[in-house]
Amino acid sequence: MTGIYDEPRAYELACAFRDVPAEADALLNWSARHRPAGLAPAGSVLELAAGPAEHARELARRGLAATALDLNPAMCAYAADRAAAAGVRLDVVQDDMTEFALGRRFDLVITMLDSTAHLMTLDAFVAHLRRVAGALAAGGLYVLEMSHPADRLGDEPRSGTAWRVERDGTDVTVRWGEPGDRLDPITQVVDDRVTITVTEDDTTRVVRGVVPYRFWTATELVAAVRLAGSLEIVAQYGDFSGIGVSDPEAWRLITVLRAAAR
Repeated sequence: MTGIYDEPRAYELACAFRDVPAEADALLNWSARHRPAGLAPAGSVLELAAGPAEHARELARRGLAATALDLNPAMCAYAADRAAAAGVRLDVVQDDMTEFALGRRFDLVITMLDSTAHLMTLDAFVAHLRRVAGALAAGGLYVLEMSHPADRLGDEPRSGTAWRVERDGTDVTVRWGEPGDRLDPITQVVDDRVTITVTEDDTTRVVRGVVPYRFWTATELVAAVRLAGSLEIVAQYGDFSGIGVSDPEAWRLITVLRAAAR
């Protein structure tokens, strides 16, 4: 995948509508709630398919030993530069979320922004889950954020495909997908045409790309977890406020997993 992922700053600006500190609060609260009793709070975190690694950087600011993993070299370089500029320690690794083996384990593993949509096959999803299980420390948790299935299966999508963000004098408009971008009913893959327009200092720059997106249903997620055999679902939430996935206001499918009982 090229285009928008080779433009890390534009991508980060496009995602600036997210309240990363509040989402980090939720991640830590869920970690405290679902870790086995008697364990210390999570002290280490691995963010997979991290891109600019905003969540890993925020958690590093809060004192966690943070690692960010991404396949794209431009994203890795940008994440490292942003962490250095912010004065936080972040270990950045370029690797595949289905193949990584870092030789150490983490109290918390996270995948944000529906990045598992880049896993095109069930085999890839299962391989990913097995790698995550191998990276979890005793009592560790995996928090996986996916789009809400109602976006594809419901009468009304829960999240928009076009938005505008203003940050520090920079204006960004995003269109994620065009009307003619259709989900293949067999593969459940759509090639989303993405346009990010960045205006700053009276200069406008347009970044375009085509992003293959694999739609996963909630039941397919359950099937992948069962096939992986190494994790179990302990909770699901409809957004970072903690509402249920069946709530009419739910706009995400956020799943908390831990090592399966043997």
